[in-house]
Amino acid sequence: MELILKQDVENLGFKDDIVTVKNGYGRNYLIPHGHAILATTSAKKVLAENLKQRAFKEKKAIDDATKTANALKALSIKITAKATEGASAGDKLFGSVTKVDLVEAFEKEGHTIDKKYISITGGNIKRLGQYNAVIRLHREVTFELPFEVVGQA
Repeated sequence: MELILKQDVENLGFKDDIVTVKNGYGRNYLIPHGHAILATTSAKKVLAENLKQRAFKEKKAIDDATKTANALKALSIKITAKATEGASAGDKLFGSVTKVDLVEAFEKEGHTIDKKYISITGGNIKRLGQYNAVIRLHREVTFELPFEVVGQA
């Protein structure tokens, strides 16, 4: 079944993409929840016209996202967290470091990024050390940002 996405769907595609999915997924989830419409001939023509009109705005959005990405790459992010002490305990954290902690670190530096655009490699962090996060600012602008989790003094 061919569908046109009306909004970004994780692990499937971005808004205005034409995707092929199984019939049940399209009929029972994507279309009823308003995530997609059927990709008929007329709908494809309307989509092509809309994409043509949106091309200029898209270029500006990509340029803005690239500037933000370069500014974020220049940052050295260190997140402080409470950790266990002692040689036998190692470097375990009390709790974990999540996307929300990264969002707060960016806000301290003056950048606002929604947590849904951040993906921490390996999921939630439960130990001290160096980690990477993949940040998607635009469908064409994604980058990997290294950060460090340090113990609280």
